[in-house]
Amino acid sequence: MLVVMKRDATKAEIDGVVQRIADLGLSAIPLPGAERTAIGTFGVAAREYADQLESLPGVAEIVLVSRPFKLSSREVHPEDSIVRIADVAIGNGQPLAVIAGPCSVESREQTIATAQAVRAAGASLLRGGAYKPSTSPYHFRGLGASGLELLSEARAVTGLGVVTEVLTPADVELVSSRADCLQIGARNMQNFALLDACGEQPKPVLLKRGMSATVEELLLSAEYILAKGNQNVILCERGIRTFERYTRNTFDINAIPLLKKLSHLPVVADPSHGTGKWYLVAPVALAAVAAGADGLLIEVHPSPDHALKDGFQSLTFGNFEALMRMLPAVAAAVGRPVAATV
Repeated sequence: MLVVMKRDATKAEIDGVVQRIADLGLSAIPLPGAERTAIGTFGVAAREYADQLESLPGVAEIVLVSRPFKLSSREVHPEDSIVRIADVAIGNGQPLAVIAGPCSVESREQTIATAQAVRAAGASLLRGGAYKPSTSPYHFRGLGASGLELLSEARAVTGLGVVTEVLTPADVELVSSRADCLQIGARNMQNFALLDACGEQPKPVLLKRGMSATVEELLLSAEYILAKGNQNVILCERGIRTFERYTRNTFDINAIPLLKKLSHLPVVADPSHGTGKWYLVAPVALAAVAAGADGLLIEVHPSPDHALKDGFQSLTFGNFEALMRMLPAVAAAVGRPVAATV
């Protein structure tokens, strides 16, 4: 249920409604808008108190939300949201953001060289995994805290904000102190303790769709973060597991415009994991932009053949430069420029 305040509602009136909602045993989350404030109201019996809340000073109307996902729904928040990672704004028609870098941080040389290369080619943010989940416990699982330090050094050298994955609630504080955006990977999309922990800190969160997750399940996972008070959530379509074996995943292109219709949250696309084949990354990236994606997440490595993880889906520096040269024309065709490098 959504309590919509009048345009001229005072802070005291808004605070009074929030307090009354709490007195009723419900949860209240204020959602300031450009013209007025709305208050998301959640609880088992929330609808039973609609008449009581509507009569409070400063209240304009009560809106009953039909979607199972509330805070991420356009019913609650009709305008597109903008989420800022460092100095880069994503969503609501902002220039297309390209987040590029290695799947895994392997060494100082590899990390710095990749950061410099993607920046020179026009990327707006740096991605890189210090902590890496693996299907097999015998595969490379990241450098951990030392990898975070290398990402911090790369940011200092290039000026690019850092997006990196967090795996457990215990790591959230450390990762958030080093990164500009916390990524929740596909395997952790329904790790509810991790979602809660990321929602309790202020850094933006890039939430990837689970390997077999529905769109609704993705939005409900976003709800966990939003309900804890962190409104800076970006959704990521990265392909889902199907019966097709020629690609790593089946990239769900229609999920992008669907998510944009259902939710106000920004949507980025990961064609690297979405295809698992380096030669499919560029065409699928361009298709995602044409479908309305607010940004791209691209894996780039100085020598993909020698990468410790996911080299088969990583672009070389040259291939990434070629993609970046193609992006402006497709982005312009759908009315969106590409974000300038910082």
